[in-house]
Amino acid sequence: MTINPKDKQIRPLDGRKARGRLAEEAGARYLQEHGYELLERNWRCRSGEIDIIAKKEGVIVIVEVRSRSVHNEQYGTPAESITPRKIKQLRETAAVYLHKTHQYNESIRFDVLAVQMRRNEVVAIEHIPGAF
Repeated sequence: MTINPKDKQIRPLDGRKARGRLAEEAGARYLQEHGYELLERNWRCRSGEIDIIAKKEGVIVIVEVRSRSVHNEQYGTPAESITPRKIKQLRETAAVYLHKTHQYNESIRFDVLAVQMRRNEVVAIEHIPGAF
């Protein structure tokens, strides 16, 4: 439950946000099971947020987690939901991260984890390395 600061009413958590957190958690576990070291989760700065920052074989991997319900195919796949604007924002945010952490000469890659969900259950994860 959350309290809306404007009206002080208690209301249930937004289902979309809860599903997003579930998808990110599943994505983080997936990466760890596949040999990635998790460096950051939900890293934020003025230009935006990075869902997961990981490292594998000397490469920093910026991961965008996208989720969709399996019965909502009319809106496209999770990976198809990434717009050119989102890509630009992720690149800018990654540049800030690399600068703030003094990792100027590190190799970097942008991956997508496309998570398919049914209700509040993860049914599939598609990993797209070097998505953009």
